[in-house]
Amino acid sequence: HWLTNGTYVTAMQQPKTIHDFGGFPKALFDVQYPAKGSPELAAETKDLITSTQIGLDHEWGLDHGTWSVLKHLYPLADVPVIQLSIDYGKPASYHFELARQLQTLRNKGVLIVGSGNMVHNLGRVDFPRMNELNYGYDWAKEASQIFNQLILDRNDKGLINYLELGEAVKLAVPTPDHFYPLIYAAALRDKSDEVKLFNDTMVAGSLSMTSVLYA
Repeated sequence: HWLTNGTYVTAMQQPKTIHDFGGFPKALFDVQYPAKGSPELAAETKDLITSTQIGLDHEWGLDHGTWSVLKHLYPLADVPVIQLSIDYGKPASYHFELARQLQTLRNKGVLIVGSGNMVHNLGRVDFPRMNELNYGYDWAKEASQIFNQLILDRNDKGLINYLELGEAVKLAVPTPDHFYPLIYAAALRDKSDEVKLFNDTMVAGSLSMTSVLYA
């Protein structure tokens, strides 16, 4: 997860593959995703966002939040990829308004992916039941249902004010790093978009794999 003080966008020609996790199988550490970057798209992104200063980064790369998704969508890594950091100190409303400024990119055909888990409490993961199909704690299922309904209702205010949604949601989102990417996706939804949920499953009690498509 690229959590920063301020907001940055990768601007190198060839971003490295970053394995920013621990305790997972060696096969994940062996993954390489050699997609090219796009300094031009990074500069355009920087110019589009006027609400805050955006930094051009030449050190980070593509972390697992990016390559774990794109390696399935584009296994040949034959598309240019840039990554936007998350300013960890800012509230959901800030990220929503920042994301809205990127609509021009969508309009010109840039695919924008928000990668995370709506329900993500690693401290509560039941590892022995990791492979049990759709196993979720009651509070995790409740939170997932709340989020799904807000998404289908296009209730952006409800998503932004997620901390007011009760104890189940507080357990589901103990930290915002996996939730804020949903805020970006919702902010970029067009009025004409269909809203589709898929892969709506739970894993290991406290993780959801639900995906959202706005198209």
